[in-house]
Amino acid sequence: MRLAGADDAGDVARLLHDFNLEFDAPTPVAGTLAARARELLERGEITVLLAGEPPFGLAQLRFRPSLWSGAPDAYLEELYVAPDRRGRGAGRALLEAAMERARAVGAAHLDLVTSEADEAARALYESCGFGCREGNPEGPLMIYYERDL
Repeated sequence: MRLAGADDAGDVARLLHDFNLEFDAPTPVAGTLAARARELLERGEITVLLAGEPPFGLAQLRFRPSLWSGAPDAYLEELYVAPDRRGRGAGRALLEAAMERARAVGAAHLDLVTSEADEAARALYESCGFGCREGNPEGPLMIYYERDL
């Protein structure tokens, strides 16, 4: 596991492009993604952890100030492992590394979103203590909304 730098933008773009293609999500071409990733990595707007050499998985984080705690909140924007490398602990290692990175920068909270249909991801997140119930296991279900603008 290692922290990506701007020179890793091509690998970051390749993995994100593959991720979107796998899940039939719209995606810019890899070259466009690489340019965007390079810019965001250079400015420190995203933090990316890479697994393997050449990289076969990534965890992409964003940090933002929290009004509630005074510490940063962390958002795990993407977690991806190439299909042929799944089932060997890389996703868990990336998630744990992302949590450790968030703690290292002083984050008080980490949130993420996944599809209801992605049972493997949900199982991983729940096994690491993430929940979708507010406050406790019996709390109300939290629902994520989104809209293109």
